[in-house]
This record gives sequence, C-alpha cells and structure tokens, in this order.
Amino acid sequence: MHPAFSVVFFTTATGAGYGLLALLGVLGGVGAIPADFWLGLISMGLALGLIAAGLLSSTGHLGRPERAWRAFSQWRSSWLSREGVASVVTFVPAGLFGIGWVFFGHTGGWVAIAGLLAAIGAVVTVCTTGMIYASLKPIAQWHSRYTLPGYLIFSAMTGGVLLNALLQFFAIGSNTLLAGCVLLTGLGWGWKLATWRYNDRLEIPTTANTATGLAGGTVRSMEWPHTEENYLLKEMGFRIARKHSVRLRQIAQLLAFGLPIVLLLAAFGLPWLFVAVLSILAAVIQFAGMLVERWLFFAEAKHTVTLYYGR
Repeated sequence: MHPAFSVVFFTTATGAGYGLLALLGVLGGVGAIPADFWLGLISMGLALGLIAAGLLSSTGHLGRPERAWRAFSQWRSSWLSREGVASVVTFVPAGLFGIGWVFFGHTGGWVAIAGLLAAIGAVVTVCTTGMIYASLKPIAQWHSRYTLPGYLIFSAMTGGVLLNALLQFFAIGSNTLLAGCVLLTGLGWGWKLATWRYNDRLEIPTTANTATGLAGGTVRSMEWPHTEENYLLKEMGFRIARKHSVRLRQIAQLLAFGLPIVLLLAAFGLPWLFVAVLSILAAVIQFAGMLVERWLFFAEAKHTVTLYYGR
C-alpha cells in the first residue's frame, strides 16, 4: 500500500494523543496527578493537539477533503465513519475534563467522571482506527489478530512515554512510571517482532488461479491491463525493496523501542534535571521511530488487486 505521509502521521499522532489522553483521564480522575494549572494546560494541550493534528492530516489523503464530513453518515457499516464519530464524541468529555482541571483546579467529582469518559472514548477511538485496517480482508498483512492489539499497545506505549516526559519535566515523576514505560515499550517491541514474523511467514491463499477458478493450470496474463501506472497500482501496488525493508525495520526498532528503553533505564537514580532531559529525549525519539514503523506498516502491505496486474 502507498505510505502517504498524511496517513502515517495521522496514525502515529492520534495514537500517541489518545494514549496520553486516556492515561490523563484515569490518573487525573483518581488523584494520582495533581491539579496543577500549567501541568494540566500543557498535558491536555499536547494530547488534544496531537489528536487534532492527526485528524486534520488524515484529510490530506482524500481526493475531496471538503467532503470529509460525509463519512460520518456511514457509521452503521464503516469503521472509518465510526472512528470519525468516536473521535468527535470523545472531545466532549475531554474538553470538560480539561476545563475542570485547568481552570477550576479540580480532578475529582464531575471532573473525574469526565476524565474516565474521555479515557473510554480514547480507547474506543483507537479500536475503531485499528479495525479500519484489521477488517480489510484483501490485505492479509492487516487482516490478522496482530493489528488491533498492536494499535492499542502502541497507543498506550507512546502515550505513557509522553506522560512520563511531562511529569518528569514538572519534577513529579516516579521510578514506578519509568518502569511502566520500559515495560510497555518492551511489550510493543515484542509485539512488533511477532507481527513481522507472522507477516514474513504468511502464505496468501488467493492467487490468479483461485481468483479465476482455473485451478487446473497456471494462469498468467497475456497482455498487461495498462501500459502506464494507474491509481490502483499507485495506491495499492506500492513495492519496497527487501534490502530497504530490512534497514527500515532496524531503524524502527532502534528509534521506537531500543533507544527509548536505554534512555529510560539510564534515568533511574539520576538527579531530576538528567531524568527530565532523558525522558523528553526518549519521547521525541520514540515518536520519530513510530513514524518509521507506521510507514512500514503501509509499505509492506500487499493488496490482492495487484494479482490483476501480475504482481
């Protein structure tokens, strides 16, 4: 599949934003995070800013972005439409939670309820995003048991590392949170490796023979359908060289998982300033690594429509 940067950024930014929002809603609601004005303003601003930037970026891949609002009407049958509805609905409790935390200095009572609802909305939205891809049967690399949990794990991982960076910056972080981020990043790394292993061993049952029902011999095209690249080949027939795929996988592992774990482990026991710097650096590097991982997520996927073109 064509790895358009607008969609790559969308899945990375909204995943991190919703992960951060969910953690803020839960931890803020139970009083684990203090009702500090600047902490609330920056934290909620970052979470909602990432979500909004990602959603706006996703419209850049549409042929007619001004008609994006029409997608909301198909929520009964479309995961894309459900994602749009869920994302908009989540802004309501998230906004109330942010107002209560930032302007009223409260995280309990109705603010806690709004935070919990925002967290639920964030999880639901991430699930709908994952299902957009997991529900696509023509793309075997996505239509697997690894896709939806992967979206949830990566959202919690990037959101957790961002939250740790924010709390360490305000000198209210803890070794428990550092350890949790290390464990989540390790879980994400393991899940990504398992996903790649599954995809590399995947045997796609659909062939030109099964598609035409001519299973008695080898079906091949006598003449190509098009003499030039067309829309389907551009969007669904993207190909990446094996050597480039291996190198990008190494880069993704280093940036998204390896270096953040090393930086977070190195932060244990250090003075506050060093912990804050290492935590922020881990969050920035991990976000860059997830952009590479998401690019590969799209670039390595193969749509069965390419069988028509002999690929």
